[in-house]
Amino acid sequence: MPTPSPAPGPTPSPAVVRVADVPGRVAATLDAMGDVLDELGGLFAEAGEELALVGGPVRDAMLGRSHHDLDFTTSARPDVTERLLKKFAGGATWDMGRAFGTIGARRGDWVVEVTTYRSESYDPSSRKPEVDFGDSLEGDLGRRDFTVNAMAVRLPGREVEDPFGGVVDLVQQVLRTPGTPEDSFTDDPLRMMRAARFAAQLGFDVAPEVVTAMTAMAERISIVSAERVRDELVKLVCAPYPRRGLALLVDTGLADHVLPELPALALERDEHHRHKDVYEHTLTVLEQAIDLEHRLGDGPDFVARFAALMHDVGKPRTRRFLDDGTVTFHHHDVVGAKITRKRMKALRFSGDEIDAVAKLVELHLRFHGYGTGEWTDSAVRRYVRDAGDQLERLHVLTRADCTTRNRRKAERLRRTYDDLEARIERLSEAEELASLRPDLDGNQIMEILGIGPGREVGQAYQFLLDLRIEEGPKSADEARAALLAWWEQRAV
Repeated sequence: MPTPSPAPGPTPSPAVVRVADVPGRVAATLDAMGDVLDELGGLFAEAGEELALVGGPVRDAMLGRSHHDLDFTTSARPDVTERLLKKFAGGATWDMGRAFGTIGARRGDWVVEVTTYRSESYDPSSRKPEVDFGDSLEGDLGRRDFTVNAMAVRLPGREVEDPFGGVVDLVQQVLRTPGTPEDSFTDDPLRMMRAARFAAQLGFDVAPEVVTAMTAMAERISIVSAERVRDELVKLVCAPYPRRGLALLVDTGLADHVLPELPALALERDEHHRHKDVYEHTLTVLEQAIDLEHRLGDGPDFVARFAALMHDVGKPRTRRFLDDGTVTFHHHDVVGAKITRKRMKALRFSGDEIDAVAKLVELHLRFHGYGTGEWTDSAVRRYVRDAGDQLERLHVLTRADCTTRNRRKAERLRRTYDDLEARIERLSEAEELASLRPDLDGNQIMEILGIGPGREVGQAYQFLLDLRIEEGPKSADEARAALLAWWEQRAV
């Protein structure tokens, strides 16, 4: 595990909520949304229908956070909702969620989704929920995942409805279900994943009875579609406190079904016999990668985070005990890349995401051979070439992949990677490494060799590319001479 990152800063604490603060926070946040809330509330009231703001926007209003993506629930059926939203948004509506009672609309920066009161449950053998429309706001709130998401603001009057004690749980920073967790997870097993996701997003604890039910019912997550599981996993990994959510998945056994490579790491000790097993090391690498992702731009970077989470998943299959008592994990980078591809395909990630994460896993040990700077320029070029468009993420992952407590070693490794990055920058300025190509293109190769399109052109192109990596840029005459010499030698 070669490279260090700066010591991480203190983990931010979840927002503190006092009961006395809630009315003022809610009023101020709702005022910021006032034009939208009042207009929509008026439209539905004039049509004889109920409308309420629900879910995350209400929860976050109590935390003093405003939204531009708003969720509503209504007594209106989808056809009526669609007609009213067209008045609100001037026709900019969509109905992809009609089967679930949801119609969406956009007006300016505001995105709204309005869903008919409903209840839903899973058939024990089905991957898709069965949807039944409900007839009351309280009934709709009762089928929601957690009490902190089961609060509503009736419109247009802005009365707060909290039938299940969501405000108290928000103040106590705990996730509970409106009814029994067993009933809730039977209705929709994905809520078990959502418990881990909200723990990661909000930094809240999960009530003991909820953890107990998750543990007992973990296998039921297998009936949920891979796409829905994937989406929850992405949100969890990109949350402010991903360790909380991932640890909950592992501790309850849910990870055995959705990401079994993660709990498998808890059985392995790292090759240096340090105080942390590979599982703990992995979570630390993830947190250190998060501390460094400002290098990649604004916001969470899922590819970098997931690569940090998966970088050592090849270790369980490659562990070998030597006669002197040491442990090796030779080629765990290559094996881990294959395991990563298989898992991400099973979770229905896109090909681009799979390629990016797998490449980072495969390359995460490459710097280990750099030593104290012995690499030739050609080796540096190859490092950049192999990383391709993932080079900046590779910098982050490689720096994060050091959890040593030896300050002297950490500082030495940091300086060494600083040196490698400086060499890459110098060579990039001189040679345009990011767009590394042979000194002759395909048309020039065919003209010089007197051949047409075909496999031989590709072979000549690869020869010139390897020559460019090994020896740096050449003039057109030098490249022509090298190509002809290679061609003649090939014909012998």
